[in-house]
Amino acid sequence: MRRTLVLAIACAVALPAFAADERTALTLYRADGDQLFQTTGDTISSDGYAVVHERRSFDLKGGTQDLSIGGLPSALDSEALTLRFPGKGTRVVSRRLIMGKGFDGALAGLVGQNVWVIGTSGQDLAAGTLVQAGDPMTIRDGNGQVTIVRDYAALRIKGGDNVARGSTLQVRVDGSASGSTVGQLDYPTSGLGWRGAYVATLANGGGCSMAFDANASIANRSGRDWKDVALKLVAGDARRAKMPPMGRRFEAMSVAAPPPAPMAAADINPVAATLGDLRTYTLPKAVDLPDGSITQTPLYDSRTLACERVATYDAGYAFYGGVPNTRTDFGATPTDSVPVNTTLKFKAFDSLPAGYLRVLTTDRDGNAEMLGESQLEDTPKDENATVNLGNAFDLRVKRERTSFKVGDHQMDEGTRLTLTNAGDDARIVTVVEHASRWRAWKLLSSSQKPSTNTANSMEFKVEVPANGKATLDYAVRYTWTDADTRTRNP
Repeated sequence: MRRTLVLAIACAVALPAFAADERTALTLYRADGDQLFQTTGDTISSDGYAVVHERRSFDLKGGTQDLSIGGLPSALDSEALTLRFPGKGTRVVSRRLIMGKGFDGALAGLVGQNVWVIGTSGQDLAAGTLVQAGDPMTIRDGNGQVTIVRDYAALRIKGGDNVARGSTLQVRVDGSASGSTVGQLDYPTSGLGWRGAYVATLANGGGCSMAFDANASIANRSGRDWKDVALKLVAGDARRAKMPPMGRRFEAMSVAAPPPAPMAAADINPVAATLGDLRTYTLPKAVDLPDGSITQTPLYDSRTLACERVATYDAGYAFYGGVPNTRTDFGATPTDSVPVNTTLKFKAFDSLPAGYLRVLTTDRDGNAEMLGESQLEDTPKDENATVNLGNAFDLRVKRERTSFKVGDHQMDEGTRLTLTNAGDDARIVTVVEHASRWRAWKLLSSSQKPSTNTANSMEFKVEVPANGKATLDYAVRYTWTDADTRTRNP
């Protein structure tokens, strides 16, 4: 049976320095996936990318010394980590990253903090500053005496915030500098990221206008709490060569993080600027990002924007052959199942980083209900943004061929589309038709003039009355030469 061993040493021992947090700056990059923003599970996410800039205080003794820096993210990139000291008196000889997992990972993060060591029977074994974690562990008391303890049961600390979540960096330094100094610690990590979170609430009545709210949604699943940090958000596509680490379960000891303090209503909008080909948003005030949290902060003030709701029918037939297509069965498959797709268009009042846009409208009971949700791509200022809201329930289109004739070097085809609207409001449907049989064609006739023509398509704006229907008829003539019929695809 092993015995609890308590050994008091009165001599001097080289001790790791206590690393105290000062103001930390986070630069968060856009997260394209959804994994980081999931609200279930307790995994440390491999999604997201951030660069951390920390200033840590150290008590240097001069000569060779071992330092311990705890509370680092569990998913940081150790190869890209740098630790620098001011002046030329101290340099890093080696460093080792202890991954934050299990009991040993939690202990490593407590080095430099005051702890009470509890024995297997609940008795106090030692108290003081934790010098070295593990079994055995080393404790230094207020008189400078060092106690080495093994076969203990637990540690008690004051304050749940002292429990380190994440990894610990063990550094050996060498140099002539001594006394209190500040080191600069920089490293990238996954588990942190952000994206745009937009809500557009459509106004009732005719026309199209919407109340537009733009926020930044910030996720932290890095295995560490971030308290009172300066935050910079980077928008755009910053390419990365290194694949992120695989996510893993968070096993270290943890405590519930307190909710972030509410932000004041004034002066909370970020300051926008350019960074190379990217765009940055710097928050004017420090924020808290507890581990396992999703925080939202405004990107811009709420405002009312003009918009356009577009309903589009496009059967999708397009010419792709090497010779005129004279088959009578071409396009004969019924297209009644082709839906009418609805989109929302508006002009960006300022740069809008990529994210999700939820479109709402107020129902008869006064509640705002969702019409659709879609991804919004990076949109520069004054550019048009288009988001897909899904298929229209009340709009249907039936398509039929009304005539077809093939002659000498020409072919005529007539088409009728019957549009029905079961809704209570009149709708305009944009009908996109493709000249799909041959590249040389012209419009012979149509029941209404097309709004747009391209090399292989036509667009018609068809007004469909409420609880009614409308009909669009048109005819196309294709022509070709003998040389065209001899041109075939390999």
